[in-house]
Amino acid sequence: MHIGVDVGGTNTDAALIDGGKVIASIKAPTTDDVATGVMAAIRSVLDQTGASPRDMTSVMIGTTQFTNAFIEGKKLVKVATFRVALPSTDSLRPMADFPPHLRAAIGDQSYLLRGGFEFDGRQYAELDEAEVVSAAKDMRERGITSAAVSGVFSPINAKLENQVADILRREVPGLHIALSCEIGRVGLIERENATIMNASLADLSRIVVGAFRAALDALEFRCPFFISQNDGTLMTAEFAEKYPVLTFASGPTNSMRGAAFLSGVKDGVVIDIGGTTSDVGVLKDGFPRESALAVDIGSVRTNFRMPDILAIGLGGGSLVRETEQGVAVGPDSVALKLTEKALVFGGDTLTTTDVAVAAGLAEIGDKTKVAHLSKELVGQALDRLHDMLEQTIDKVKSSQGSVPVILVGGGAILVNRDLKGASKVIRPENSGVANAIGAGLAQVGGEVDKIFSYEDIGRDTAMETAKKEAIERAVEAGCARDGAEIISVDEVPLAYLPGGAVRIKAKAIGDLANMEELA
Repeated sequence: MHIGVDVGGTNTDAALIDGGKVIASIKAPTTDDVATGVMAAIRSVLDQTGASPRDMTSVMIGTTQFTNAFIEGKKLVKVATFRVALPSTDSLRPMADFPPHLRAAIGDQSYLLRGGFEFDGRQYAELDEAEVVSAAKDMRERGITSAAVSGVFSPINAKLENQVADILRREVPGLHIALSCEIGRVGLIERENATIMNASLADLSRIVVGAFRAALDALEFRCPFFISQNDGTLMTAEFAEKYPVLTFASGPTNSMRGAAFLSGVKDGVVIDIGGTTSDVGVLKDGFPRESALAVDIGSVRTNFRMPDILAIGLGGGSLVRETEQGVAVGPDSVALKLTEKALVFGGDTLTTTDVAVAAGLAEIGDKTKVAHLSKELVGQALDRLHDMLEQTIDKVKSSQGSVPVILVGGGAILVNRDLKGASKVIRPENSGVANAIGAGLAQVGGEVDKIFSYEDIGRDTAMETAKKEAIERAVEAGCARDGAEIISVDEVPLAYLPGGAVRIKAKAIGDLANMEELA
């Protein structure tokens, strides 16, 4: 048996899973100190079943804490960025596209250093170690405790990034260091941005993961716990402390994985309707389809793996208004104040939840408080929100035909009819806590994205190298070594580069290692 937990901005959901079957679940309020809410949710599912913490083999936790902190620019630490690329790239300094509030929170301290590689790993400039030492001294004097190290084509050859990191550890003991070669893909600026994000979360990652660890210790759990990543797989708590940025968008990903499990559908569209937004994504072989484009997080471009999610301003707390153009729904929402603001709870704001209650789709609050709503208003509001969802389905589909659509999330009660573009609309049991179920059922994964020269090493060697590195990354994240397998390999020839250059992306997943292996 194991427990899946998803810590959202509004609710903390938990599900107890035994042999692939959900036997208990709960949706509890998220607390200011994350540990209290996690403990309450876990206690609830244990009490429902009479199970003991000692019966559990693992606990899987998904969290939005890091995403929210970065977007809001809160609880971040100052970061010094070391870019190894001169004489190239000096026309565009690090953090060039960061918005003002994030520059203020993270600082704008950067050092451009000599050194770098070509696309095929050939070095075009040597590292000046004295230059790194001087920069480290300046950073130390400024009191900066976290560093981001990036370099041109460092995913191809990480030698210089590692050299810089070794010097920084020697010169600034206790320094937190994030290396771009371990986080992002080929493409300097976006990869560097993701690395700076990761470095800025250094303190918060220790606090949040420490809070999870303390909560489980207080409940006398003796099993390992894992954090869910944004590709639908898991990583160890220690790995998450080092790479908190990999949890970005893990909430919608968990919902999609949970939807696939609950519905039995491996290929289709998932609509996760929450309190403020609806996250719509595509399942491919049971996993979320990855975005092929650079993804903005808090208006900052990144290129590390992210699910291809389209979010719209439609949720259970979305405002409903009558306008000259007809009834409007959202995008603004009462969000956390639904139980204060909505009409059915004695408030003065008309929301989609009120519409659902008036239409007889849900029994929430006091129905008499929406008895005055006209059938025309209720009908037009329902027409509008269904139209919003149908347009979004059309945008995310990759083909013209109809596809299965799976509804999950607490706001799924808003949908009361078939949707255009859907071959069928599926409402699985336990859909309200699909995110926690997705976290609890996840496997462990690892991936590599590199450019190889077939003229130098040949195709077979390049493919084998990429697959081996993907498996090693999965094992590092907590996968059983003998259980890891390659599930996808993408091979893209780069005709504009010499030497038979080919970009290879390989992904491996597998089941969790047992406690002895993790130890």
